[in-house]
Amino acid sequence: MFYHVKELQYEARPERPDPVFARKLQEVLGGQFGEITVAIQYLFQGWNTRGDGKYRDLLFDTGAEELAHVEMLATMIARLLEGAPVAQLEEAAQNPLIAAILGGMNPQHMIVSGLGAMPADCVGLPWSAKYVAASGNLLADFRANLTAESQGRLQVARLYEQTSDRGVRDMLSFLIARDTMHQNQWAAAIAELEAKEGLVVPSTFPRELEKSSVAYTLYNLSRGDESAAGRWAHGPSMDGYGQFQYVQQPVPFGSKPVLAPAPSYIYDTPPAVLHGNTNAPHVPPIA
Repeated sequence: MFYHVKELQYEARPERPDPVFARKLQEVLGGQFGEITVAIQYLFQGWNTRGDGKYRDLLFDTGAEELAHVEMLATMIARLLEGAPVAQLEEAAQNPLIAAILGGMNPQHMIVSGLGAMPADCVGLPWSAKYVAASGNLLADFRANLTAESQGRLQVARLYEQTSDRGVRDMLSFLIARDTMHQNQWAAAIAELEAKEGLVVPSTFPRELEKSSVAYTLYNLSRGDESAAGRWAHGPSMDGYGQFQYVQQPVPFGSKPVLAPAPSYIYDTPPAVLHGNTNAPHVPPIA
């Protein structure tokens, strides 16, 4: 059961209209690492957790908070669009000053959403469920959560620098602080799970079925050998089960693949053409 409280988690009130910045805020609302993504991601991870306990509760706590952030951003976007000179769009072609002000506005804010936020990013691409990671493996999912919060905080920090509006900056400052907490909480949960399960996901796959001879080898597959200087190239592996190795000039393990021709009814390029046979029969076009 969900229960909506009408008050915002934190105030979302700009000093003045700014339709261009409203468009920019759409990215941290409906972009790949926006608030819609993390809200749905955490909730689905919680719903997919088989069994109760602190991790499931943490996911629901945070997913519910991210829904609150969705509402805060939607409110801020709507208020940034309030009072904007949208009716003057038609004059933009004749008035360079107005064109400069409104040129970066998302016209869908006027045409589609009626001066409101949309489940889309800053260039109008609709939010996609493909952004969501919810695998049922908590260690894998919490690492995805840490990445999402890192990218989200980075984007909000960049937006903070692109406005001088004190009201907008105040809300963004709150979101940045909450992303600080969320990065810390996922890092704490990851450390706890790694202490129980180990570093590599999934921890339950039988190691005897893994090709262990290549499990800790770094192949030099780009020009130069600077990567050989890293911690990942020498010494004990991070999971404690092997020794890192660096291969300067890797060689292939397999042979060159040769595929059999496709059946004629597939109408692939004829093998004779692929093999450079200039005497291949010419098939006249159908009249």
